[in-house]
Amino acid sequence: MKRDLAALEGREFDLLVVGGGIFGACAALDATQRGLSVALIERADFGSGTSAHSFKMIHGGIRYLQHLDIVRIRQSAAARRTYLRVAPHLSRPLPIVVPTYGLAMKSKWVMRLGMAAYDALTLDRNRGIVDPARRIPMGHTLSRTEVLARYPDLPSQGLTGAAVFCDGQMYNPPRLVLSFVRSAAEGGAVISNHVEARTLLREGSRVCGLQARDALSGEALRVRAKVVLNAAGPQAEGLVESGLGRPLEPRTPWSRDACFVVGRAVVRGDHALTVPARSKDPGALLSRGERQLFLVPWHGSTLVGVWHRVHKGHPDEFSVSEAELAAWIDEVNDAYPGAALRLEEVRMVNAGLIPFGENTVEAGDLHFGHRSRLIDHRRDHQIDGLITLIGVRYTTGPEEAALAIDRVFDQLGRRTPRSRLDATPVVGGDIGDFEALVARAKRERPDSLEPACVRPLVHCHGSRYPELFAAIRARPELGRRLGDADTPAVSVVHAAREEMAQTLADVVLRRTDLGTASVADEAGLAACAELLSGELGWDAARVAQERAALEAGIPAVLRRHAREPIA
Repeated sequence: MKRDLAALEGREFDLLVVGGGIFGACAALDATQRGLSVALIERADFGSGTSAHSFKMIHGGIRYLQHLDIVRIRQSAAARRTYLRVAPHLSRPLPIVVPTYGLAMKSKWVMRLGMAAYDALTLDRNRGIVDPARRIPMGHTLSRTEVLARYPDLPSQGLTGAAVFCDGQMYNPPRLVLSFVRSAAEGGAVISNHVEARTLLREGSRVCGLQARDALSGEALRVRAKVVLNAAGPQAEGLVESGLGRPLEPRTPWSRDACFVVGRAVVRGDHALTVPARSKDPGALLSRGERQLFLVPWHGSTLVGVWHRVHKGHPDEFSVSEAELAAWIDEVNDAYPGAALRLEEVRMVNAGLIPFGENTVEAGDLHFGHRSRLIDHRRDHQIDGLITLIGVRYTTGPEEAALAIDRVFDQLGRRTPRSRLDATPVVGGDIGDFEALVARAKRERPDSLEPACVRPLVHCHGSRYPELFAAIRARPELGRRLGDADTPAVSVVHAAREEMAQTLADVVLRRTDLGTASVADEAGLAACAELLSGELGWDAARVAQERAALEAGIPAVLRRHAREPIA
């Protein structure tokens, strides 16, 4: 995967995808697999926006039973199946424990009934998933005694037990995006990160491409395409307005969704636990009362969230304050005193914008967004060559992308082939049994690679891990760990040579686990920067610039409470 800007300007593509989050990445791969010539540009790095800051869960749609939204249940379960089937190294089932109380809507019998209905609606949820460990089991219940043995600090008054169902969890959201991007590139797509879309190019009532800018050099680019798919997330509306001279109506309401990571295991084992939030879902037809917050095992730590806040400002201007974080910690501790969360334990804060329901800024009980926006501008605005996709949840990326590419074929006037996105493994995803693959990798481990680094490396690269092992055997020093992380030096070199990493943040936050659950220690960051300076020809001034840019991208509240300050 090489960054070649000349290849972007040297031809007219069938499709230009703007936006390298999960929706754009899936669309680029789907279009490539269906035989189109494809280009994709991303203004920052692949998976660096909302996709990177998601809650890392692949929602199968069980919560939409409360809204009686069967369509969304089916769509979500199908998308979850796609991730577990085509990227088993980067996704897994996640068991979730929901405590039950009383005899009404929070009771065990209601949850049992709901799980039975969900299981019936998603009978095909494991179709095509080869690895038994990646299949979603049926829901079941726990007794009151079993729940209190596992979570002794749960409020016990009225407790009757718990329901247990499975959703999915990503190992590393940016790497999951990258797996789709790299698969598109290996299929012939021309891909580039750090290329910013400036304005749409038009010939009368037809969009014919894009004026863009290389964000690293400042060079102007013109990329021509028969159809442009605008999948730029929160920036999508601005791109439409710049090209069409009028705003996209109706305007999309946005929520800043946020979560955080604490550096210890708050819940036992591999099960997530739900606790009641202080807000309710006013749109639920079958309400269980309060919304649920999640305490989720995450890389030896705990992921906590999600909190929502209406965002009315510029899509690049939002943040998480220390006061908000402190209030969220109080909310969790009130619901589950056993968590005993403290502000200084916070190791990572994630926040991103997603489409939302109509709410006032002051509203406490918020209406969620329920549908992505897929806009065919030929039909809606009499503008050929432009389609806009604004995705509502990371989970539905494969499903929504396939619908968008169907529209692309319609605009091109060609027969629409069936999407193969749900059945074709991504790069590194051709795995029959993930644990067997890890065991094989441990047997084949180069002598200089520490045993603790093997499993994370196989998670990140799947069946492609032998490429990195070969590099270590050629240069044994690449097997060394970076600081106190279980990330070997070879991962940094591979990111620069094979995965289009251009900045320190690209590598730390999106190509490796150096910034997955917490930011690496000073020794790890220094070693990473040194390796990249050798690969990319950085001088001392550029290294300092990259370190400053990485720090600027980390929330201030995290910098104050990280285990080690970033120099």
